[in-house]
Amino acid sequence: MYIRYIEYTGLIKMIETNRKLKNVRKPKPLTEKRLEKLALLHIDRYATSIENLRNVLMRRVEKSARNQNIEKKEAEKWINEIITKLVNLRLLDDQAYAENRVRSLHRSGASKNKIMSILSNKGVSKVDTTSAISLLENEYYNRELMAANNYARRRRLGPYRLAENRKEKRDRDLASLARAGFKYNDAKSIIDASSVELLEIEIHSKITNN
Repeated sequence: MYIRYIEYTGLIKMIETNRKLKNVRKPKPLTEKRLEKLALLHIDRYATSIENLRNVLMRRVEKSARNQNIEKKEAEKWINEIITKLVNLRLLDDQAYAENRVRSLHRSGASKNKIMSILSNKGVSKVDTTSAISLLENEYYNRELMAANNYARRRRLGPYRLAENRKEKRDRDLASLARAGFKYNDAKSIIDASSVELLEIEIHSKITNN
């Protein structure tokens, strides 16, 4: 009886496995139209550069190629045509992307070097990135000092530390700002500030006096 029970349960499991395999949806074939739809979904959800979108679509092509017979060169042609279409419709704009991304990174405390590196990795040209940074620098007297302050605030460095820990952590805090891409003078101005209040006043006065 026990052996028959084992055989019976094994048969049931086999039937259930086959049923699950039959219910697994086969991936839809990747076509130019479907690839364009994926591109539109991506730019609707995320801010993106031209090159970054190209990489996203290419990864999708490579994933689909594992299960489908896809000509890679043909797919690359589709991607080029899709991107050209989106650029012409102004749904893709590297200059606008760079300007928005630079402002966001500035608020988070990114140095100029850090911003250049991040946008370069996204495929944004040096010209577009430099132009976006220049626009921000025209608004503020010392963008780097402001960014360094934003970074220190987020990481609780220098005057944002507890007073009893500042002296002991000074060199470490300076090194942290240096690794983030800030110049020594800017880092020293932030870390050696006597208080957060005076630091904010100093930065604000430099902006308004420009």
